[in-house]
Amino acid sequence: MEHLNERYEKLLLKAPEHQLGIIFPVAWTLMFFLCSPGEMDIREILPGVMALSILFGTTSMLAVTSTFLGLFIAVSVSEVFEAQTFSNFFRFPMLFLCGLFIPIGNLPFFLQPLSYILPLTYGADMLKESINADGAISLWLSLLVLIGFSLVLFTISTHNIKKKWIY
Repeated sequence: MEHLNERYEKLLLKAPEHQLGIIFPVAWTLMFFLCSPGEMDIREILPGVMALSILFGTTSMLAVTSTFLGLFIAVSVSEVFEAQTFSNFFRFPMLFLCGLFIPIGNLPFFLQPLSYILPLTYGADMLKESINADGAISLWLSLLVLIGFSLVLFTISTHNIKKKWIY
């Protein structure tokens, strides 16, 4: 059982998306300075570095939140096929209600509040805001909501693991 605990901790604590979100923009900036033929002013490339940081940070938070949602689903069921079916129950409505394909304002009135309880809505809005300043929700609020979703899903999943599995 100790081996299972070690694998579980490695899975949760090792997040390559966060490492890439920090390392890639820094490496990209250094590459720009090292490969440019003349002098380069940091103010010229700063918007691009910030956009990359927001892009990788947003996708990292979405990946972490999605991982914890998947963990919540996987721990809640007893068979693999149940987890796959249960995850589709969340995945497909999230794709269509989060504002990626259809703006939330164009959804039927009774579906709009449902969109705001989905984590993908906040990640998609962060990306829209960072790419073309077309987001409807504050970047900081979206980030806090994604962190909140991650913490709640992690707590529930950990509780379910402790309840179902014997240590």
